[in-house]
Amino acid sequence: MNIGGIDKSRIDAMVAQLRAAATKMEGGASEVTALNPAAAPKLDFADALKSSLDQLNAAQSASQDMGKKFAMGDESVSLSDMMISMQKASISFQTTVQVRNKLISAYHDIMNMQI
Repeated sequence: MNIGGIDKSRIDAMVAQLRAAATKMEGGASEVTALNPAAAPKLDFADALKSSLDQLNAAQSASQDMGKKFAMGDESVSLSDMMISMQKASISFQTTVQVRNKLISAYHDIMNMQI
């Protein structure tokens, strides 16, 4: 077994985990469809990526708006709420960057494979 590479069983396990997570996010699927990849609905990678980037954008926008309200002296926004919102946006951004780095790394690994 190649220690540096990924064998087919590990790839299949990762795909199954991704499908299970996607069906959980859709909310309407049962556990049976999450375990059976053939019964799971097709999910477009581009749509999933766009959805996650939209969520990141919304979190950052909400954090900026809350920061502006706090700076303007709005009494409905507390310091703790603003800081929590900023940390959530920061963690979301860091997660997105790490996912991007993993995708780039996987792309380079695939491109460097010998045929």
